[in-house]
Amino acid sequence: MNNKESKAIITVVGKDTIGIIAKVCTYLANNHINVLDISQTIVREYFNMMMIVDMKDTNLEFSDCIAQLDQIGEELGVSIKCQREEIFTKMHRI
Repeated sequence: MNNKESKAIITVVGKDTIGIIAKVCTYLANNHINVLDISQTIVREYFNMMMIVDMKDTNLEFSDCIAQLDQIGEELGVSIKCQREEIFTKMHRI
């Protein structure tokens, strides 16, 4: 996996609750996924977070990471999506 392919975008959206950031970041740290940048906002009771992560040191398959983050999202009552950076960039190009 080259450096460009190792980056991913993780988005978390849903009703705010205690521990969202902690749960996601703990999962990432436990799987050797480095957070490069993070932005989060809360508008009224709605939580929105976007992270750029580097997956070059993880042993996880990308599809397993997607499934596990989806499961964490279900547990927290939020939507967690993970996409490779190049796919995210192409999808959001104007």
